[in-house]
Amino acid sequence: MTPEELRIAQIFNPRAVRKRAEILEKKQRFVHYTTAQAAASIIRNKEVWMRNALCMNDYSEVQHGLDCLVDAYRENGRPLKDTLEGLFPGFCKEFEELFSSWMPALRHHTYITCVSEHQNDEDTVGRLSMWRAYGQTTGVAMVLYSAPFFADSDALNAYSRPIAYLSTDQFKREFRALVTGLAEGVELLRTLSREEVKNLLFNSFMFAGLCTKHPGYVEEKEYRVVHCPKLHPSTRLIKAVEIIGGAPQIVYKIPLQNIPDEGLTGVELPELLDRLIIGPTQHPLATYNAFVDLLNDAGVPNANEKVCVSDIPLRC
Repeated sequence: MTPEELRIAQIFNPRAVRKRAEILEKKQRFVHYTTAQAAASIIRNKEVWMRNALCMNDYSEVQHGLDCLVDAYRENGRPLKDTLEGLFPGFCKEFEELFSSWMPALRHHTYITCVSEHQNDEDTVGRLSMWRAYGQTTGVAMVLYSAPFFADSDALNAYSRPIAYLSTDQFKREFRALVTGLAEGVELLRTLSREEVKNLLFNSFMFAGLCTKHPGYVEEKEYRVVHCPKLHPSTRLIKAVEIIGGAPQIVYKIPLQNIPDEGLTGVELPELLDRLIIGPTQHPLATYNAFVDLLNDAGVPNANEKVCVSDIPLRC
């Protein structure tokens, strides 16, 4: 990004910009905790599924954040309106009608896949809370390089954002900070068109709503890949109906294929996967051998060195 583009991003998405810089500076990795069955499917088929947020573990995956957004705007929107109306008369009514018209789609037709920030000291054992939440009888943690998640690309129309773990009151404080940042950056906003500001504010509101969770989940340290097919259709994500836990549901599949001409690289398994940790299981050796073979077949080099078995003492 140019310095001007960075400043604009800092105004509209301050938390995401800070987290991106922090993770890239530390070269921090991400990790996807899942079942052994799902991990095997990812490796074999070279694709990751995005599920409707309504079908995820926490029924309020997007409801909590969108409710917080509505409350914050209702209580603290006046200074924001003053700033925007000073730039573009009639802007706020127009924006409110636009965003309100998309709220049902955001609530009911948002598809996500989740990763967590991975710590170096978790390389051999993983994270106990995540094994408990996602491991079932045999869990797998796929440790991934983070750079591809920050690719400046619209190739998939799926975008990664950090989760903010906020109560309603904490969200309101963040919202007030956004309002202050817009007021302080008003001279820069004058260089933008009405439509540009509308799109930037829409995306700011959308990701704030879709990527906020209850603070009780903070230990997950989640990053979320978000796709809203009604808002941003994709020609590359694969829509399908799959049976998950006995229930048929629509999923969108992310092909793990580079699209270098459109700025998407590093997503193919041999370059994306750093290591694979097998969680507590009754059959550690058999599971280890199976995943080494799967990774070999997927073209991942030194597969036997990338797979390890967690020795964390958790009952299966």
